[in-house]
Amino acid sequence: MSKISIIGAGAWGTTLSILLAENGQAVTLWAYEKELVESMNEMRENSRYLPGFPLVETIEITSEAERTRGAEMFLLAVPTQFLRRTAKQFSSVIGPAAIVVCASKGIEEKTLKLPLDILTEELKNNNLSALSGPNLSSEIARGLPAASVVASANLTAAKQAQKSLMNERFRVYTNSDPIGVQLGGALKNVIAIAAGVADGLKLGDNAKAGLLIRGMAEITRLGVALGGKTETFAGLSGMGDLVATCSSKLSRNHIVGAKIAAGEKLADFLPGMSAVAEGVPTAAAARELGRKLNVSLPIIEEVYLVLHEGKDPYQAISSLMKRAAASE
Repeated sequence: MSKISIIGAGAWGTTLSILLAENGQAVTLWAYEKELVESMNEMRENSRYLPGFPLVETIEITSEAERTRGAEMFLLAVPTQFLRRTAKQFSSVIGPAAIVVCASKGIEEKTLKLPLDILTEELKNNNLSALSGPNLSSEIARGLPAASVVASANLTAAKQAQKSLMNERFRVYTNSDPIGVQLGGALKNVIAIAAGVADGLKLGDNAKAGLLIRGMAEITRLGVALGGKTETFAGLSGMGDLVATCSSKLSRNHIVGAKIAAGEKLADFLPGMSAVAEGVPTAAAARELGRKLNVSLPIIEEVYLVLHEGKDPYQAISSLMKRAAASE
């Protein structure tokens, strides 16, 4: 039995605590909100972010960072825009020998940094890995089969994370391309917003297929420009995650797109969403990265304009379809 501390009690962090407890690990689940911790300890359920799934008594739930100290593995599952602040809070708790796995998917808007870059700056630890893949929380919490990938420049750390997470219903692969794995996980959220718009406007399967494959072309272009490997984007953290997130109505980012297609304004519904839709800030960060690196990102550009500058979705679609002829 290993002691594993999960930082962040959203739907994914809570699901991972269920999975790891099932694997026989000693799990501590940390949440920022004290009232959420009180509720989970009383009801043994995360009724806010993952209702309907019981938390076994062996999972310790706390809002005190000190209670997570001494873990052999720390798994961070907080929104990317809050990751730096959380890492600072835990910098004195997470030891240099611990395995650190980051399950955050996004790009920090102010710095354009990926999650592992943030952790490298804030933690005194070289055992960093990124966990990503087509992993819808509620399906995994229900016990449905899924696969994921843990990526690191430190293969030993990746293999240790793989060993702790993997079981007969959750298959985990290792990968040596953390940049590509992180970019796939971050940018698929932006394309998922576009997919939600397409579904909401009933544009059809042809349009949806074209959107996904051209979206993956953009993800790959930007990922390779940042140092990722082309083949990574054909894997679980690339095409796999893109297909799941763009196809499922469980996806928060798909929901955002569908609401926009229905004529709702981002400022009106986003504050009321129970969980963070990472694609919204990531659209702005990815657009800025593309401009900085001179990488063409037409779909991401239009998603940004719809989200942050109020462009009409139909006009955005027209802008994409009227682009100059090009070769694939």
